[in-house]
Amino acid sequence: MTEISYKAASQHFRSGDYTSSLVTINRLLEVQKDARTYTLLARTLKQLGHKAEAAQSFQLAAELGGQHADDNLIDAIKLNFEIGEKDKALALANRILPKLTRDPELAFIVASTLVERGEARVARVFKTLLIRSKELPHMLLGARISLNTWDMFDPSDIETARVLLSRIPNSQPVRLMYLTFSREHSKYDAIERHQPIIDAAIASGETDFVRMDGTFFNLHWTGDEHLNQLARSNTPRFSPEMTAIRHQMPHTWGDKIRVGYLSSDLFDKHATMKLIRRVFELHDRDRFEVTLFCHTDPKMLAANEANREEWGNVVTVRDISDEEIVAEIRSRNIDILVDLKGHTIGTRNTVFNMQAAPIQVAWLGFPGSTVNVDLDYAVGDKYVLPDSSKPHYYEKFCRLPETYQPNDPVNRPLAKPMTRKEVGLPEDAFIYGSFNANRKITPQMLDMWADIVKSTPNGILWILTNNAESRINIQKKLVAAGVPAKRIFFMTKMQFEHHLNRIPLADLGLDTYPVNGHTTTSEMLWAGLPVLTYKGTNFASRVSESLLHAIGLPELIAEDENDYVRLAVEFGKNPEQLKPLRQRLEDNRLKSPLFDDERFTLHLETAYETMVERAKNGLKPDHIDVACLPARSGPFMEKPD
Repeated sequence: MTEISYKAASQHFRSGDYTSSLVTINRLLEVQKDARTYTLLARTLKQLGHKAEAAQSFQLAAELGGQHADDNLIDAIKLNFEIGEKDKALALANRILPKLTRDPELAFIVASTLVERGEARVARVFKTLLIRSKELPHMLLGARISLNTWDMFDPSDIETARVLLSRIPNSQPVRLMYLTFSREHSKYDAIERHQPIIDAAIASGETDFVRMDGTFFNLHWTGDEHLNQLARSNTPRFSPEMTAIRHQMPHTWGDKIRVGYLSSDLFDKHATMKLIRRVFELHDRDRFEVTLFCHTDPKMLAANEANREEWGNVVTVRDISDEEIVAEIRSRNIDILVDLKGHTIGTRNTVFNMQAAPIQVAWLGFPGSTVNVDLDYAVGDKYVLPDSSKPHYYEKFCRLPETYQPNDPVNRPLAKPMTRKEVGLPEDAFIYGSFNANRKITPQMLDMWADIVKSTPNGILWILTNNAESRINIQKKLVAAGVPAKRIFFMTKMQFEHHLNRIPLADLGLDTYPVNGHTTTSEMLWAGLPVLTYKGTNFASRVSESLLHAIGLPELIAEDENDYVRLAVEFGKNPEQLKPLRQRLEDNRLKSPLFDDERFTLHLETAYETMVERAKNGLKPDHIDVACLPARSGPFMEKPD
């Protein structure tokens, strides 16, 4: 008769006779259920390839306690992760939180699961441990966490990427990551050392590595639409079959067009809402039913002062899964679902790859094709989306007649007069102002600005900086290019109204390339400051061109870099040439299309109606050019107080 004891089961296990061990353990468990026996059961099941059962047994052993309880729980966590039960692994890991920050393998399990769930900020606590690990997958995950939380402005992220690049010196994707962090902190020495390596690789025909670049980050170093379309490291999986399935799904159309907007920016202080808020308020409720699917951070909502009920029916979806969001959208029978985020921080664009609505649209949040996402239309205009760009977009173009960018003139104050003395600027200087994010200021832009200032006898640069490190690096680069430090002035971020008041103190706004000012450019124009740009090669670099046409100032669109420098110097030497442009800007502000929210909303609603009409008739999405309304004969509103 076979002996039924722990000793006998253990001997079978040690000799490799796992089947006999399992039989013995199962008999033993009929009379003896303790942690030691369940641990042996788990190990035996694991050897036999029954990993799910082994994970459950390790968990039971842990719950029975004993000196090895934590070790058993760790084994249960690792096995659950290995078999794809990541949420279960994460739930078990919460029971041993102190160990997570000491064990790189456990940290990897928890952090990777959090990142996949869109909680990279929570996973950031594991970043340093992962980077210091000797395992390459751990290091790469630590780097990915840094990249997914780039907006937190942590200088240690540069060191994270630098260390990783030193470990894998020939990895172009890691080099791209290092460049991303370097741009965020204006680390021009690193940019000028490593960007030429990227450029040389591309020139030699090597482009596969660009696919590992973040879609948003890619825009900041190249205006090449082909390369922009390749970058997709932070995008969900997508196939054209998804679109076909979505278009074939049954849908009931109503008397009103049901439009849903999905965003995490639905609070009045956000830059996007400074543009779009009035459109929400003006949508014709007799023809349109507006729903805002909001996944905004509660901390941001706490600062919101607007009545969001005036924007539409607000449905909070922040703390639910993508599947639950899709169910919510379908339950409301949404006709047109609009993505207001694209590939920007906080996106939930995975929802669009789950057949959420019969018509799916990208607008405003991302200046380019939302690659790898199931979208029917990209909303733009003839400047940002010329015919030459069509081969680089999966989406069909929906071109509005005057500009793609709305602007809210009602809830946005006009700038109040300030003096240069109040902000420490010289009264007799010609001030070139840059109000864009520092990541947009490339080494090439600074070289051009240096040439401009050096050619303008009393010219100075006045630059907004995001952080102290960027300020130091920008000044160092300009001084090295021959600009005296006394001709470089900096400003820091401040409350919007105060920021708006200081903008007109500059004489000329200097735009950036390959990413123009977007909300920033419209803010400068609203405040009465002429903005100089030059013609771009992709959506992101054509935005200011669109806005300047919409305000009636095409003279401020240079043909190329050389023309940009020439015009800036000419204005600096002959500031009287700007006076009529400033006057035209003042005259046009409440007459031209750029700030005419009512006119814009009517054009957008016509676009939506055209999309729906095509879908109702069983027609596939196609390029749409919305006809322009007749020109206004007078101002669209009285000047605000």
